[in-house]
Amino acid sequence: MFQRILNSLILLSALPFAIQAQMAPPSAQEVMENAFQLASKENKNVFVIFHASWCGWCHRMDSSMNDAVCKKYFDDNYVIRHLTVDETKDKKNLENPGANEFRKKYGGDGEGIPYWIIFDAKGNLLADSRFREDGNVNSKPGENSGCPATEKEVTYFIEVLKQTSKLSAEDEAVVAKRFRENAN
Repeated sequence: MFQRILNSLILLSALPFAIQAQMAPPSAQEVMENAFQLASKENKNVFVIFHASWCGWCHRMDSSMNDAVCKKYFDDNYVIRHLTVDETKDKKNLENPGANEFRKKYGGDGEGIPYWIIFDAKGNLLADSRFREDGNVNSKPGENSGCPATEKEVTYFIEVLKQTSKLSAEDEAVVAKRFRENAN
């Protein structure tokens, strides 16, 4: 009797983990609809990062944006969302359904990760991580800046932030310094 109760308790304690392991991540459409609703409510733009669990530069991007020195700036100006793409075969279950198609729609197909895009609360594209000489999203795009680290990448990133947020001179200096640390 005791063994039967113990086995039942073990099975019940494992159930939440088994259910969570089987749950699919939300679709890209669901993620974006939620982000646009929240951005509209909070008067912010939406910053989307395409990433994967194995991507070191993706982790650097997250670490930089979440660093205590600049996290408040990003939180105050953007609703930040991640869409998982390009996972290894054994982790395909982590990918957001429709994320690859969404990335392709916005010019990120074949650009590597992290690839990021910024929208206004109505879903209008404001910027992406592909270099542009004049910073205009409608200009011919160059290569993906990914996680800014080099002087060229950080300069481009700061220009995009200036165009899509309320970036003070103090915030600019702090964000630029933090992202330059990625080069080390």
